[in-house]
Order: sequence, then C-alpha cells, then structure tokens
Amino acid sequence: MDEQDLGVDKMSIDLKQHVQTLTEHMENFHQALETKAREIEISGGDQEIVGKLIMGTDAMKDSANIYLSWARHYVKLSDGGASEADEGEEDSADFQF
Repeated sequence: MDEQDLGVDKMSIDLKQHVQTLTEHMENFHQALETKAREIEISGGDQEIVGKLIMGTDAMKDSANIYLSWARHYVKLSDGGASEADEGEEDSADFQF
C-alpha cells in the first residue's frame, strides 16, 4: 500500500466517522427536543406547542434519516463501492437512527 492509498483509506475512515458523528448529534437533538416537548406538556404548557414540537421532531427525524442515507451512499461511492452504493438504500436496516 503506497502513501496515496493510505491517504484514501484515512479519508474513507474520516468520512465514516463524520457520518457517525452526524448520526449521534441528530439523535441527541431529537431526543432533547422530544424531552423538552414532554416537559412543556407535563408542566401544563400550551398543548398546541407540544403537538407542533412532536410533529416537528418526527418530520425532522424523517429528514435526517434521508440525509444520513444519502451520506452513507456517497461515502460508499467514494470508497469505490459503486455496487454497494446503489440507490434505494432507504429500504436497508441502517436507514433509521
């Protein structure tokens, strides 16, 4: 393995780590927002706001899953895995975080 190959391998690892970090941050954000909505609900706050927060959290989670699916697709593609990076990954088990 030459220096250039080591650079490509490191870049692939870096990209995978970035996707993992994104996944963790998105999970944490959604959990925090859901927790905040429940706190508002328990404290007797505006139920309309609670409903909007819950619906917004669900919509953002769906969007995040699509974003992460495409991120994984492009990481696989950049790693030379064209056959593994076929479109339609949204049916795969890793689509949901």
